Amino acid sequence: MDIKDRQIIRELQKNGRLTNLELAERVNLSPSPCLRRLRNLEDTGVIQGYAALVDQKAYGVPLTVFVSISLEKHSKEVVRSFERKVDAIDSILDCFMTTGDADYFMRVVVSDLEVYESFVRKELHALPGIRSIDTKFAYSVVKNTQVYPDMS
Repeated sequence: MDIKDRQIIRELQKNGRLTNLELAERVNLSPSPCLRRLRNLEDTGVIQGYAALVDQKAYGVPLTVFVSISLEKHSKEVVRSFERKVDAIDSILDCFMTTGDADYFMRVVVSDLEVYESFVRKELHALPGIRSIDTKFAYSVVKNTQVYPDMS
């Protein structure tokens, strides 16, 4: 991947609805080479898809919760089962395996505190092998972007 490919990606991260002509102008390419590069980025899986960015409050899930999970055991079976079940829970938007005190770090969205309590009791407590759950509530968004840093 070169600088032009990264420019194409950044422009599409800023606005995924750009026409090829608009995209080509923004990255200083003619339309045909721009389209070839774009198709190559899609075909090789660098660009994995396109999505709408939606206001979380307007959607009805204004509360963002960060959850750290530590497992009791780290056997293949426990980890595989835990990750498979996490993947099936819609309220968990992101889940990362991490280093440090916790094994996993999740971003969860819910409509309110009562729904979060129910989520913990019905969803998290049902996950296999959990030793501890640590919760942090976000009360303000300082920065939220989907645009990767400029690498030029």
